[in-house]
Amino acid sequence: MNILIVIFSLLVALEFFYIMFLETFATLSNATSQVFNMSEADLNNKNVQLLFKNQGIYNGLIGLIILYANLYASNPKELLSIIMIYIILVGVYGSYSSGNKLIVIKQSGLAIITLFLIVFFR
Repeated sequence: MNILIVIFSLLVALEFFYIMFLETFATLSNATSQVFNMSEADLNNKNVQLLFKNQGIYNGLIGLIILYANLYASNPKELLSIIMIYIILVGVYGSYSSGNKLIVIKQSGLAIITLFLIVFFR
């Protein structure tokens, strides 16, 4: 597999592990407040903390699937393509639902680059 595909897909995995860390382990941190543009009061809400921790597990599992695709999958490009499309669609939905057009770039930028590399550099 092309080394650029591996590098960019691993960067996507790292991004998702970082998001998992913020949501699951550092829910009340300043970094979490800044990344998700939420006030300290919002982050102290027990329901928000529960939702964040649940979402963090999903993001961590996406990172693990990307690692699996790179290390063990018999067809890594196919699996990575599916994951990157999923990440891009979630970013598009996030931009649409929040009204913040930059979310698609922030959340899906690396996935867009990775999918481009997979499609055009076989």
